[in-house]
Amino acid sequence: MRIGIMFLMCLLYSLLIGCSEPDPGVGEVVSTFENYQETGDLPALRERGFIRLLAPRFDQPSGLPRDGIPTSEYQIQAEAFVRHLGLEPRWVYADNYGELSGLINSGMADIIVTNFSVTRERQKTLAFSTPVNAVQEHLVVPAELAGTPLTEMGPLTISVPEGTSYQETASKLASRHEHVDIEIIDGDLSDEELVEAVESGELAATIVDNNMLDNLITPDSQVAEGPVVNRKRRIAWAVRKDSTALLDEINQYITSERVITSVDTHDRRDWATIKKKGVLRVITSNNPASYFIWRGELMGFDYDLMKNFAKKHRLRVSVVVRETPSQMFEALQAGEGDLIAASMTITEDRKAQGWLFSDRYLEVNEQLIGRADDTPLASLDKLAGRSVAVNPETAYHDTLKALQQGGLEVSIVEVEGASTEMLIEGVAKGDYDLTMADSHLAAMESTYRDDIAVLYQFEPAKEIAWGLRQEQSGLQEALNQYIARQYRGLYYNITYNRYFKEKKTIATHEAYRVEAGKAISPYDDLVKKESLKYGLDWRLITSQMYQESRFNPKARSFAGAQGLLQVMPRTGRQFGYTNLTKPENGVAAGLAYLDWLEQRFPARLDLAEKLYFTLAAYNAGHGHVEDARRLAQRLGKDPDKWFGHVEDAMLLLAKPQYARQARYGYVRGSEPVKYVREIKNRYLGYVAALQEQG
Repeated sequence: MRIGIMFLMCLLYSLLIGCSEPDPGVGEVVSTFENYQETGDLPALRERGFIRLLAPRFDQPSGLPRDGIPTSEYQIQAEAFVRHLGLEPRWVYADNYGELSGLINSGMADIIVTNFSVTRERQKTLAFSTPVNAVQEHLVVPAELAGTPLTEMGPLTISVPEGTSYQETASKLASRHEHVDIEIIDGDLSDEELVEAVESGELAATIVDNNMLDNLITPDSQVAEGPVVNRKRRIAWAVRKDSTALLDEINQYITSERVITSVDTHDRRDWATIKKKGVLRVITSNNPASYFIWRGELMGFDYDLMKNFAKKHRLRVSVVVRETPSQMFEALQAGEGDLIAASMTITEDRKAQGWLFSDRYLEVNEQLIGRADDTPLASLDKLAGRSVAVNPETAYHDTLKALQQGGLEVSIVEVEGASTEMLIEGVAKGDYDLTMADSHLAAMESTYRDDIAVLYQFEPAKEIAWGLRQEQSGLQEALNQYIARQYRGLYYNITYNRYFKEKKTIATHEAYRVEAGKAISPYDDLVKKESLKYGLDWRLITSQMYQESRFNPKARSFAGAQGLLQVMPRTGRQFGYTNLTKPENGVAAGLAYLDWLEQRFPARLDLAEKLYFTLAAYNAGHGHVEDARRLAQRLGKDPDKWFGHVEDAMLLLAKPQYARQARYGYVRGSEPVKYVREIKNRYLGYVAALQEQG
């Protein structure tokens, strides 16, 4: 049964629901073009004009990448390789890792591109490229076993998915250690699901690559990264055994383009070394201005600019996340990264400490933020007797201190670790009198809300730049040249407007009135037809459609989502749909994605609750919802109930102290909370109105 039926049963509505159709088989509706069988080498592929790249469906980060190159780089590099050959890339998707080899050898795809380990078993049927990464495999154990050597763990059962490199490693361990047994489990399980199973006690131990564990194990996890059980597991692309010409081209490309993700952890590098290594290590912060994950996509103004800069120099971006300015400067000094890109203000104090800065890439004014009904301040004298809440690590604190030293009687409320968004929210709710924000951050908040106002703007403008070490003059010069060419140019303006000017919600207008004999929307027949395939109530989907696009098939969000159900293009491709602004495609892709999300949640969940979680995941991403469920449990709330429980935890994930503990990091939790509540209420209104018609 599907979630539409479940929800209606819970609400005691009686509806006629058709039987759901089976999911399309792998290799049938899995690509963005009409697939074919082709087992030839490169000459045959040239005749076709395509190279079909193969990955598991939704091959996305298992958490926010906080230290290293995001796995999406595999796909970006593979597409660049295909175009380098003068051919067109096309993606084909498998349901799990176990199906990859079969699809390649049956001629349904040409290159496997994912976090795919080289194993002896796989080498029997596939040919592997030069490694693109080298990882270590670690035992994953309960937190209480952290630091315990394998030999001292006592009897241990290691559970590993069938057909994976982990199975090969576990078999070797069992043959060497009498107290180790192995359990072969479902090959469909992801690394994230393996870690969660150990955390819940379902599994005693498992094995996961270290580059995955960097995202999956957070400081408050109930699991630990155990001992290394395989010191060097190679990650590579794979082709058919007889695709020798294709493999030769792949190897040449990997070597010439330095498609290798392993980088030195601590290395104080300047421009020449960075170019030689092919990787730019960017120190940033997980927040809505710099770097975050939304619906599976990595985003952020600073992140986008750094990617653009790196692309122009044929570099890849490795991300190093730190939470505070002091932590970022410490990481830069230690050589953990090459520069800081985190909306960093140039201050005299920072320059006096010896830090080097690029030219400004953003000019901002500090602003005083109050509630929308507050009176603007004609002069700073009017600030006397009022209080301003700021994070003491920010430049705002310096500004207020200078005002105090100048004789202005203003009270500074120091809120350790607080983000600008958190403080603005506090002002809107009445927790604080005033706060301060840079003008671009205040503008960003205004794209989401209308309950705040700028009460005063400080002059002159301040400069935002990228932070460097004193000896990095070569990198500084390269950055300055980029800024000189790009500042206020087309790419810069589009990117700036995307984050700081465009409204993050579809423009509000009067909803379609539900009246006897009238349709709810212009797309009722289409929605009824597609909803029936998944056993969903079409009125629920229509309510969601209004929330997403206001029934505008041409709608596009700031994040790039398109169509009536605002599907991300990458998500559409995963299910075989392009041209998402075409109503038939947009609705079909949205419903396929909604159904896929529903299946990611445990079957034990109450039927209505499963619907709420699925809708929240559609809005913010499945990972953020699971983060909220884990947080709810730690807070003593019910992780299986949305309203009053998980939704409360979701709101907390916008706060730095909670976001830094979460696998997927920061999320503007108010968005999915509002999304679920409004869709539910509108849906119930539709049901009541249509019943009255009957």
